[in-house]
Amino acid sequence: MIRQALPTDAPQIARLIIQAMEDLASKFVGHSDPLKALPLFEHFVSLPDNQYSYENILVYEDESGICGIISGYDGANLNKLRSPFLKYIASSYNFKDIPEDETQPGEFYIDCISVAANKQGQGIGKKLIKAIIEKLSNTEYTLAGLLVNKGNPNAERLYTNLGFKIVSERHFMGGTYYHMQRVI
Repeated sequence: MIRQALPTDAPQIARLIIQAMEDLASKFVGHSDPLKALPLFEHFVSLPDNQYSYENILVYEDESGICGIISGYDGANLNKLRSPFLKYIASSYNFKDIPEDETQPGEFYIDCISVAANKQGQGIGKKLIKAIIEKLSNTEYTLAGLLVNKGNPNAERLYTNLGFKIVSERHFMGGTYYHMQRVI
């Protein structure tokens, strides 16, 4: 079942965000172990009005619990939504970098897609993407966008099969990504 996330889902969601982010989560907290970022993401998932808020997340839940997530927001709101997170990690973890913009106005940005390792290959990611696109079809949005690591051909193939096309290359926090978009 796919549903809107709740603040109480934060512990399960945080693990899935960190799984998707890998070394980015480590950079945010200044530690080689990305799991050290769990309290950070649990905190922000449980709060409104930020990039990682439950408000921006759909979850896939089965009998074992939450095993997949997709998050997204209006690209025009990137700086507003990211500001509380960046201020917090600057003061709490001494993070001083200013990340490049991941998105821009005119695009609904899919920030994070993650499926639990033991549930991958079962179509959960595809269902989550279709659910968010369906949700967007009843709004004013005309484009959905996302970044995919150039070194992840499986994810690139999934997005391409769901109608996304590469529109540019972007550098983000030391990595090179394809910026892909899909007309809604």
